[in-house]
Parts: sequence; structure tokens; C-alpha cells
Amino acid sequence: MRFVTVGNLLKEYRALLKLELLSGRANLKRKITTAEVNRPGLALAGFPDHFRAERVQIIGRGEQSYCMKASAKSLEANIERMFANHHEIPCLVLTRKLKAPQTLVRACRKFKVPLLRSGLDTADFVGEITAMLDDRLAPLTRVHGVLVDVYGLGVMIQGEAGIGKSECALELVKRGHLLVSDDIVEIRQKHGAILDGACPEPLKHYMEVRGLGIIDMKLLFGIGSLMPHTPIGLLIHLEPWDPTAHYERTGLERVTKKILDVEVPMVRIPVSPGRNLAVLIEVASLNQQLKIDGDFPAERFNQRILARMNPRRARTRRR
Repeated sequence: MRFVTVGNLLKEYRALLKLELLSGRANLKRKITTAEVNRPGLALAGFPDHFRAERVQIIGRGEQSYCMKASAKSLEANIERMFANHHEIPCLVLTRKLKAPQTLVRACRKFKVPLLRSGLDTADFVGEITAMLDDRLAPLTRVHGVLVDVYGLGVMIQGEAGIGKSECALELVKRGHLLVSDDIVEIRQKHGAILDGACPEPLKHYMEVRGLGIIDMKLLFGIGSLMPHTPIGLLIHLEPWDPTAHYERTGLERVTKKILDVEVPMVRIPVSPGRNLAVLIEVASLNQQLKIDGDFPAERFNQRILARMNPRRARTRRR
């Protein structure tokens, strides 16, 4: 399971989230395992039945106001019940630079839960930390291939070593498309079954071309030829031409490949002398965008052929 410790949150995002540590310095190894946050108003009021303890707990103006006005005895009992029954609470964060209620401070110290404070408004803090945790905690994998943004669609080119993936991507960049990553693609699965592809830090804006070696795409083609990341919408698998193999001729067959938990459309393109792979990938990208919009040219063509073969059936359908 991927996680971020409270210490990492404080160290790496202190400035962005305007964070400060109020108590619990010895307990910063507590793990944050989900991007969702929780506002524990009901638990503070004595209704902990649906308390989501595994989430970062946000104390906004409403929760802080309740803590300041509630009976100290009942509030302490509610907080202790909340903490004692849920040992996985990662941390509590007061927003808007609010003053920390002493009952809450004592409970955090007793149960060794870090207490932080942010200078951001509650809504802004929730938006920022959710986006940050969603990125850090997303399922991650690295695959061999080249990722290019072609007409706004993330196209990952795969195939055996030496098949021409980098040369194909180089031609696409020369034709105005954007390189994301060469050789290794880092893929995160975001909400909504979105695969976001990026380049690992050491490889950014570099490409290996056999016979030329390592080239710097940013220096050769400018920063405008690069893209930091893009959602992956299509896989292109390059393979040597095999005259005995079966290749798709109509486009009616829908082939996919699973990456993490997402099925991604895949097109197999045989490589042989004289084939312009860059143009084929451009056309495959445009065709895939039509399919995303609900237009399937191969199926329309198939229906037209069937209608010509059976005109009576076609007239019946029109009626």
C-alpha cells in the first residue's frame, strides 16, 4: 500500500499548505494512506458511528467553534472515545490559523496524534491536500515504451528493442506533436480510471536514438516540443512484419491491454520498409478520438455493406 507519512507531508508541503506543527513531533511517522479527508464534527458531538479514522482530520471554523463552546467534560469524553477506538488516525489539522482548543491539544498528546495548523481557508486546504495526496497515493507502475501526445491524445508506443519506437517518436515531434517520455513511462492510475503518463525525473527531455546516442530534445526542438504528463488513451504496439500473421483489416475487432486496473485500447502495427509509421500513428490517434466521441467508422462501414447485401432488411430498419 502506498502511503505518505505526516512527517513527509510537513517537510515537503509546508509552504504550499502553510503548515506548522503544534504538537506530536515524536509521532510524525504516522501514515496517510488515502487522499480523502474527514471533518469529525459528528464524532466531536458524540456520534462516532461513521467516523472515518483513516483519513486526515480537518478542524475548520465549525468544529473549532463547537469545541470552544461545548461542555469541557462531554467534549473530552467524546474526543477520548474517538481517539481510543481508532488508533489509525494519521493527524489533525486546524485550518484558517484557528486557535487550538486545549481539550483537543491534551487528547492529541495523550493518544500521540500529531496536531498541525494551516493558514489556508478550509476549502482551499481541502482542495490542495486532496489533489496532492491523490497524486502521491495513486497506484504507480513503470513500463517500457515511448509516450507522445498526438493531437491531444496520449499515445504510448511499445515494441521489442530496436523496432523503431524512439525514431517514430522523433518523427512525430518533428511533425509538431509533443514528447512526454522516452524509454520508460511512469504511469499513475487516477480517479475515473484515468492513466496519467509522465517521465521519470532523470530521463526528462532526453531521448536515446540508436546510432546517435543520447540527445536533448529541449535543446534541439525547444521546450514547446515537450509535455510533462498526459492521460494515456491509446497503445500502439510495433512488431516486425510477419506474412503468416493475422493483422486487423477492418477495425471491427476491439483489442485492449490492461495497465494497472484500466483496459486501454491497443492497435498492432506491423513494421516493414516503406511504411510511414508516424502518419499511421497520427491516423490511429484521430480514429481513436472519433471512437471516444461515439463514432465508429468501421462499424458504420460494416452496416453499409450489410445494407447493400440485404436491401430488404435495410428498408425494414428504416421503417
